[in-house]
Amino acid sequence: MEMYTDILLVTANVGSLFDNVGEIEGDWLREFFTTVHMYKPRFVALHFQEVGGKDYMVNMGHAENFFWTIESSSEMADFDRVCVYVDSHFKAVDNFTALGSMYFIHKSLKNIQQYDFNVKDFKVVSGHNKYVGSLDGVTTMEKEKFPKNFWPDFKWSRKGYMRTRWIIHNQGLDLVNVHLFHDASNLIACNSSPSVYSANRKKALRYVINRITDNTYSPLPFFLFGDFNFRLDTLSLVQNLSLSAEIQTVKKGSSNEVEKIICEEKDNDHKVLLHIETKLFAYLHQAVFRENNGKELLKYDKEISAFHDVITEEDIPFPPSYPYSEDYTKPTQYMNTRCPAWCDRILMSHSARDIIHRREEGEGESSVVYDTLGSNICMGDHKPVFLFFPLKTYAH
Repeated sequence: MEMYTDILLVTANVGSLFDNVGEIEGDWLREFFTTVHMYKPRFVALHFQEVGGKDYMVNMGHAENFFWTIESSSEMADFDRVCVYVDSHFKAVDNFTALGSMYFIHKSLKNIQQYDFNVKDFKVVSGHNKYVGSLDGVTTMEKEKFPKNFWPDFKWSRKGYMRTRWIIHNQGLDLVNVHLFHDASNLIACNSSPSVYSANRKKALRYVINRITDNTYSPLPFFLFGDFNFRLDTLSLVQNLSLSAEIQTVKKGSSNEVEKIICEEKDNDHKVLLHIETKLFAYLHQAVFRENNGKELLKYDKEISAFHDVITEEDIPFPPSYPYSEDYTKPTQYMNTRCPAWCDRILMSHSARDIIHRREEGEGESSVVYDTLGSNICMGDHKPVFLFFPLKTYAH
């Protein structure tokens, strides 16, 4: 007999939450709890990236308290089984990913099991299971930092993935927390289409997909959610934004190295339309990224297209999720540091899309919701992204 189990998946890059300790945390939590209360899911998966922020050696204790606050909150009291994995062991440089994953199972959900990758079998989940620090030897999750030799020309950073595997009412699925590489320089991102950074992300994502679909374990439908750092095709976008502008390229001293790109309007007193430096992307008409939820710019969001053979995504109805201002009073403004982009995503295998139940038209409101949390509240530089849906499950 087919049944439905309401699922809530959330991904959040929380780096700036810890870099600005305490300032926005209360609002962040309230926004998350409000969403749980509104949709009343039976299973919640929270995937965090950048746990501890840039200054993780100082902030990791605070980050662990943040997890504890969520786990012990009255708002989550009806979830009687919890599994928490926080990779906070930053001294293990070769393995540290700064990923954290939390899973909450509602008391009404009876038939749920989690996979043990060591014994290659599913086990019934009970109580609160917390793994914080080094996750070596934890057999209910798989974690890997991307190999150092992958990107010899770039600084090795704490990027990787973490995977757990579940059976919810006889329906198996993999949930994978992913953090891919960012664009280190706006100027380099403008050099080619696709950019060198985009090529690196493609390689990393293909690596993750190959790992979770190889024959080590029998493949299951999977959801990949995290900070993919997908960026708009910057070269094409800049060419389009500056069609009616004069472009100046400023070089460093006598070298050939580009220091800045400045696009000035031909008339209008030569007003600067676009100013790009390594960590500056200042566009005069920033509202274009928010108008109609940035829909006009989705054509430049091309990085997922290389993976249409294996993964898909719900239509994106929200504006770019990054880089929002960290100023408490400007929750809908973007910072002028990077070109706004849909970095935070929830992707799925085609087989996962098939197990999402969609209400027929006329059956009331949509059963599937893909959106950001806290669109009008400061949540840090990334807006968390969530997917709510009824999972098709089976009672024997």
